[in-house]
Amino acid sequence: MAEYVGRGLHGQIVEKVGTRIVQGRLRVGETLDMTSLINELGISQTVLREAVKVLTAKGLVDARQKRGTFVRPREDWNLLDADVIRWQFDADTPELVLRDLAELRLIVEPAAARLAAERRTEEDLTALETALARMGETSGDPAEAAEADLAWHRALLRATHNELLQRMDVFIGPALAERDRLVHSAEAEDPVPAHEPVLRAVRDADPSAAEEAMRALLARADADLARTADPSRTRPGAEADEDRTGRDSGHGTEPEDREAP
Repeated sequence: MAEYVGRGLHGQIVEKVGTRIVQGRLRVGETLDMTSLINELGISQTVLREAVKVLTAKGLVDARQKRGTFVRPREDWNLLDADVIRWQFDADTPELVLRDLAELRLIVEPAAARLAAERRTEEDLTALETALARMGETSGDPAEAAEADLAWHRALLRATHNELLQRMDVFIGPALAERDRLVHSAEAEDPVPAHEPVLRAVRDADPSAAEEAMRALLARADADLARTADPSRTRPGAEADEDRTGRDSGHGTEPEDREAP
């Protein structure tokens, strides 16, 4: 799941071609003109071949005799891959990723908070407390704020002591990092008060309180993201937050049809 940004010429080609595919500049079913790419990018056939191997592993392209290398349908892409996630955020419409992330978090994180309250160790509590302290010390730096937020949620997943839940970080981690950069780059509210009740319930070994506190945190996250997308919106009041379970942010509605870029 490694990212390829800044990893030499090979990595740059993966980045350029992968971005074009995800953004729809290379269409599904389109055969890559390898000669044109070699000439345009000023690279050797070997470099392009190695880049194509990486893109094949990500599910973006495939090769057939007599047809050449072509772009695969979106349903074949490895949507859990960190680069594919990031390229979608770099495209003009990251809304699908944000919607999927919000729905997945609503399914996973309240249950994770409940398990963390039942199973957490002192080491887990220290990791959560350290990450929360970092949130309060970021001094408005969007990158630092996003990193601290991500560290807290990773620590919560680790505190479940469920290996499969911990691996949810494969998707939640990269997508949450990109989502947090959007939110923290805007004028976001202090995230510490929303996270503190979850940590307190986990520390108190209160599973029900931890689950409810996490639902409230996710409602707040939805509100922050909505305000980022539309700065004219005001933050809902406390009563609205308490009543939110994701219904007004798209959860529970029929998803729009996906179209391959």
